[in-house]
Amino acid sequence: MKRPVKVVAFDCDGVMFDSQEANRAYYNQVLEHCHLPAMVPEQLAYVHMHTVDESLAYLISDKATRDDAQAYRRQLGYLPFLKFMRMEPGLVPLLETLRPRFKTAVATNRTDTMARVMADHHIDHLFDLVVCALDVQFPKPHPEALVKVIEHFSVSPEEVVYVGDSPVDETAAKAAGIPFVAYRNRELAADHHIRHLAEIAGLLGL
Repeated sequence: MKRPVKVVAFDCDGVMFDSQEANRAYYNQVLEHCHLPAMVPEQLAYVHMHTVDESLAYLISDKATRDDAQAYRRQLGYLPFLKFMRMEPGLVPLLETLRPRFKTAVATNRTDTMARVMADHHIDHLFDLVVCALDVQFPKPHPEALVKVIEHFSVSPEEVVYVGDSPVDETAAKAAGIPFVAYRNRELAADHHIRHLAEIAGLLGL
């Protein structure tokens, strides 16, 4: 790292948790309700990175059908699908190693489920700040969530590192001027590429 890091921020889906099966089950149930076919791999990749509103707009072109899907998904909720989420190996040991020397944060495009995810996995006490899509006007790839992290801790962008796994994470970090660590995605332009979360400790000199 070029400058001493003070804050380590994480994306949720694909970094802190493997949520692919949860997203697959959730969106396919919504699509089934609307009598639409299940997602193809390209669609699954999109919903992994984007907010629920963006995802439904991408999946369903007809406005009346999309409005029905929105009403159904609000009734359905995401909580029944949290059981399909799997915490990434090494997350808790890494967080315990980082704290209290470093501040820790989450910057995610999840909306109203992040608090429950963290509470269910008993990791909410390991983060100083959580910024989700409900906390910003513009979700990632816009940098607003990461700017909120910078402002909250009163640090410079160079004193934050953001760990993400998708192009929207890469774009947001670049726009915010924050060093970017790509997790298990060599196709991303990043300051560092890692395959295991434990590698972050080494990057920080721990």
